[in-house]
Amino acid sequence: MATIRLKDVRKNYGEVQVIKGVNIDIDEGEFVVFVGPSGCGKSTLLRMIAGLEDISSGTLEIGGRVVNDLPPKDRGIAMVFQSYAIFPHMTVRENVAFGLTLSRTPKAEKERKVAEAARILQMEHLLDRRPSQLSGGQRQRVAIGRAIVRDPSVFLFDEPLSNLDAALRMDMRMEIGKLHQSLNASMIYVTHDQVEAMTLADKIVVLRGGEVMQIGSPMELYHNPANLFVAGFLGAPSMNFMTVDVRDMGAEGATIANGSLDPISVGTKGRPIVKGGKATLGIRPQYMQPTAPDQGMLHGTVALTERLGSETVVDVTLRDGSQVIAAIAEDRVLQPGSEIGLSFDPAMAHLFDEALT
Repeated sequence: MATIRLKDVRKNYGEVQVIKGVNIDIDEGEFVVFVGPSGCGKSTLLRMIAGLEDISSGTLEIGGRVVNDLPPKDRGIAMVFQSYAIFPHMTVRENVAFGLTLSRTPKAEKERKVAEAARILQMEHLLDRRPSQLSGGQRQRVAIGRAIVRDPSVFLFDEPLSNLDAALRMDMRMEIGKLHQSLNASMIYVTHDQVEAMTLADKIVVLRGGEVMQIGSPMELYHNPANLFVAGFLGAPSMNFMTVDVRDMGAEGATIANGSLDPISVGTKGRPIVKGGKATLGIRPQYMQPTAPDQGMLHGTVALTERLGSETVVDVTLRDGSQVIAAIAEDRVLQPGSEIGLSFDPAMAHLFDEALT
């Protein structure tokens, strides 16, 4: 295990700045996920930690020592890539042991480490097979096993599950979670999949355009997003947003309304909401409940329903023409075109001073 500290880390390609002063502290044994849309800089940041990309400025510490100028092999890290990068002519045993073979590790120690990695990943029965005889999930286990035998201080994962189908992704996600628990190692994991981030992470780093938008535990970011971007990025279906008028300010918060929303009071959480101005209201689909058309806080018509068995997702067109989604935790039949009301607990809503873009 090791701590990782990034202090004002920047990366430039010529005049283009792609990582813009990132500060992140990762404690020993933490599982940290870098998440964000394509092009946000998460993989570049991971490669900088690995030593595969130079750091233009700032400081990177691993285990208390500055490693800016150290080659990858001396940083105490092991990396698992999106592509499996395993050799087709070698057996699983030979692939897992490849790094140890190159470093001339004694045979007995090499066999012990391979056997231990195979036990942890539950692939003892695969050791004499070749990659062509393995499924995608099994090949990814081989790649992870090759990282385990190096006994690194830090594991780095660069979108390791994106080549797998949905069922295998779920299985491997659970395997990686179990691996972290059994090794208690420091891990950094890059993904664009917010479900992977929410289920695996001790701490999530949300990135956008090379900048950190927010750092915190999954539930902290889910329940208390710092801005519109984080609020909309985490959660499925995405949070509903609507522009509202701020009619009054009081001790309990702001009184807001619009053409589809009846006046309600929502807490501002210290944001600079101004009476007489505009604000953005955010409410998660899971907190929306259907009511009779003349009841509730929002009013519109059903545009589309998706019945998923345990959940019904309803797309509602509001009176002002905007769209919201309600995720109802039961199987419901709602006819398209029918009028509907929606209610929610204002305490579960978020009010942002930022404008929708």
